Amino acid sequence: MFSRWRERLGGTMRFRLAWWYALIFVVSSAMIVALTYVLLAAALRQYDHQIIQTTLVEFATAYARGGVTGLSREIQRTQSSGAAGPLFVRVGGRQNVVFLSMPEGWRGFDLSQLSEPGLAGEQSWATLDTGVPGAEVLEVASVRLGDGTLFQVGRSTARRTDLLQRFRRLLLVDAATIILVGLVGGAMLTWSAMQPVRALTETVRGIMRTGRTSARVPVQEPGDALGDLSALVNAMLDRIDAVVSGMRGALDNVAHDLRTPMARLRGTAESALASEDPETLRGALADCLEESDRIMAMLSTLMDISEAETGTMAIRSEPTDIASLVQQTVELYEDLAEEHGLTIGVDTPADLVVPLDRNRMRQVLANLLDNAVKYTPGGGSIAISARSDAEWAVIAVTDTGVGIPADELPHIWDRLYRGDKSRSTRGLGLGLSLVRAIVEAHGGRVEATSTPGAGSRFELRLPAGGPNISRL
Repeated sequence: MFSRWRERLGGTMRFRLAWWYALIFVVSSAMIVALTYVLLAAALRQYDHQIIQTTLVEFATAYARGGVTGLSREIQRTQSSGAAGPLFVRVGGRQNVVFLSMPEGWRGFDLSQLSEPGLAGEQSWATLDTGVPGAEVLEVASVRLGDGTLFQVGRSTARRTDLLQRFRRLLLVDAATIILVGLVGGAMLTWSAMQPVRALTETVRGIMRTGRTSARVPVQEPGDALGDLSALVNAMLDRIDAVVSGMRGALDNVAHDLRTPMARLRGTAESALASEDPETLRGALADCLEESDRIMAMLSTLMDISEAETGTMAIRSEPTDIASLVQQTVELYEDLAEEHGLTIGVDTPADLVVPLDRNRMRQVLANLLDNAVKYTPGGGSIAISARSDAEWAVIAVTDTGVGIPADELPHIWDRLYRGDKSRSTRGLGLGLSLVRAIVEAHGGRVEATSTPGAGSRFELRLPAGGPNISRL
């Protein structure tokens, strides 16, 4: 039976959930029913005792007023009304019985078991049982009157026993209903609760079958545990899509842009093979080596950009003195700037410390300085400034170079893009793409403004609290 239930519920976990729900529901319902039965039995017993005590007081009053005759009339009146049912009434003890009234069917009770209170006003209870299974049980209240007379009144528990027996029969029907409701309710509740898990399973199974990561898990109840799990899986799939797209884009760029340098390598090698001049061969080898370095630099930069854009770049954030970082980078380009007849000015506060990856940010500043030196005519100037702007640290690189035309400005961040004025200058067309990717990996942004013939300004905005996502 359990195996069939397990198969219908669709797995061990669902079976356990349904079984535990049914078990808890049945046990809790059984406890409520049992408590109800106990309270009902206690209430009926208390009700019978109240009837006996009330009747005892009425009969004792009638006996005190009219003696045995008055007591007999009161008993007849009570019996004719039928409210209290058959009664046992005895006045006097076991040795001196003054009055005795009881139905013929009760003659089998051993009246010697009845206790006799010793003090006036004292009351005691006794239960008489014939010992025959299913026979009536008699509950008797005994009280000693003020003149010393023993007064006893008893009542059968047959009505109470019959009512409780009927109630127990109903409980059997209720128990079967509770078990059925528990099992069916457990199955339905489990089926409904596991719907997000089934949707997740189907989505993952579809991705494994087709290899496409475009499918997403429907988030049915945002905010609960399973809804959060579905949202996290969707976020993970988005991340995987971004990584795959970045890798695909990098591969496409590499496949496209390696054609030219590979063709040059092949042409140089073919020329060297056709020549026997040692100097020509040496020059060809030098050209091949230079072209190989260029290809390796392109591949490395493309991989860095892809890692940064897909969120897989390792950002090791640490408190960094911006003034020191800028000065170290400027020192690398001072000689080159001097060769070009350029001046580099630095304006950075001494107390500006920002959590960032020192090596990656040095790479960013180096790319911006390299471009500024390349595209600024002799006699021009380059300025690097830094400041704190509310929650941001702002670093700006400004030059007095040739500038960037307005129609080219939106494309300067694209991979391998080179404007008309930069085609005559040696480069890969990846520097600014890498700059934007690294800055965004830090949780910041970069903006460029330019006026053709007047120069350009590149402004980096980095969060003063460090990257907004945790990275290794």
